[in-house]
Amino acid sequence: MASVEDISSKLWAMANELRGNMDASEYKNYILAFMFYRYLSEHQEQYLVNNNILDIEDGQTINQAYLEQANGDDLDDYLEDISSSLGYAIAPLDTWESLIHKIDNSMVVPSDYQTIFDNFNKNAELNKEAVQDFKGVFNDVNLGDSRLGSSTNDRAKSLSRIVKLIDSIDFKSDDGTDILGTIYEYLIKQFAASAGKKGGEFYTPHEVSEIISKIVTLDKEKSDASFMVYDPAVGSGSLLLTVGQELPDGQPVKYYGQELNTTTYNLARMNLMMHDVSFINMDLKNADTLESDWPNGKNAKGIDDPLCTFDAVVANPPYSAHWDNSETKLKDPRFAPFGKLAPKTKADYAFVLHSLYHLDQEGTMAIVLPHGVLFRGAAEGVIRKTIIDKNYLDAVIGLPANIFYGTGIPTTILVFKKNRQTKDVLFIDASREFEKAKNQNRLKPEHIEKIVETYKNREDVEKYAHKASLEEIKENDYNLNIPRYVDTFEEEEEIDLAEVQKLIDQDEKEIAELEKVIAGQLKLLGV
Repeated sequence: MASVEDISSKLWAMANELRGNMDASEYKNYILAFMFYRYLSEHQEQYLVNNNILDIEDGQTINQAYLEQANGDDLDDYLEDISSSLGYAIAPLDTWESLIHKIDNSMVVPSDYQTIFDNFNKNAELNKEAVQDFKGVFNDVNLGDSRLGSSTNDRAKSLSRIVKLIDSIDFKSDDGTDILGTIYEYLIKQFAASAGKKGGEFYTPHEVSEIISKIVTLDKEKSDASFMVYDPAVGSGSLLLTVGQELPDGQPVKYYGQELNTTTYNLARMNLMMHDVSFINMDLKNADTLESDWPNGKNAKGIDDPLCTFDAVVANPPYSAHWDNSETKLKDPRFAPFGKLAPKTKADYAFVLHSLYHLDQEGTMAIVLPHGVLFRGAAEGVIRKTIIDKNYLDAVIGLPANIFYGTGIPTTILVFKKNRQTKDVLFIDASREFEKAKNQNRLKPEHIEKIVETYKNREDVEKYAHKASLEEIKENDYNLNIPRYVDTFEEEEEIDLAEVQKLIDQDEKEIAELEKVIAGQLKLLGV
């Protein structure tokens, strides 16, 4: 029985072979986009069958029935119906099966790929509520890239090879379970690992996502109301999805996120839907979070929407990014209560304050940041002091170095709550517990469990965790550097000098005896 990892590894190896001299971070746009297109097409087929929209005769495939019945004047009706339910619609001639048929019978012409994506964008306009979720999602597939081939025909052949590769993979396990989402996530991880620094822009290692997700969903019980989770620097959407996976089975979830990079934003849209998140339950936007406050701020009509808050806010924003900290931003309700703005060259606290602004009174927020946020002074020191005085900071968790793609620096998870009943901060030093890997350190399940359990129990653990009172933090001048609170010093074993001298004397005696033997041998040799 082939495991998910076996299937994923095979697909990755084959994709790596096909990409030639194309950079992995760019090639992913082709592999992941066509996987998504296959998913959409097959998902549409299921819809047509499950809702008895097609009359399928014996020996006839779903696609054949679709081709026969959805044509001429009837085609628009079919597309309207499909779009009203799924948010998108693929015409019969553009389905995955129709594309495979053309490739197998050497009927593909270079313009076919552009036509497929153009038609998809056109049909994405049919459902106005879903336009934001589907329109332009394939825009990063550069059909004219010369690295695919020097001529139009060569590029079409390269694209066809990618399509056939994806078609060769069975996206269901032996027991019939759909594993497409899992494979997709595996490939995102592999592309992130291959992309080096660029990989860190769109992927948070699953182990870190798991810690954050377990913390923000701790003790959550199933309810009929949707659990609302928001990521202001959403990347590939993996962190959002992990939060959803940690909630009780059957819990309705709504996913919100914003992403500056358009390519990464497209990836997030695809990733969520590949994990069966309906367009109705996701609201993602392509914009600069710090410049364009969202999910509220001014709407399309220029009117300020009421504040939108969330049960959980999670983030792994770009570390120490540059941003426009113009004084006018002190009037922004996200930053105004803290009296200072994050430095122009270090936007870390700008992301913290934005995220806090959107955190519900009963919610939990967890954000990954570089260690500098714990102790840097000036404006950051003022903001940090205000946050602590407001009693928002719940925990500081130090992570090992070299666990993120693209950076070897140690990082910290800051946990926040607005309605805290205790006046203390839990410090956890998890920086020394990890598995050393070839290129990157990894957190094993037992490391993750220890962090989460320690956070839950909120008790001192020798050389690992300390619950510090606000008075203790004030005595440290609001410096949150973890070694100030968690003593990890290991006493060196006491050295017995007499025993050491005894060993030295023994060594010297043995050396002297060896020198006598050597001298005797040299004498015999006449040296």
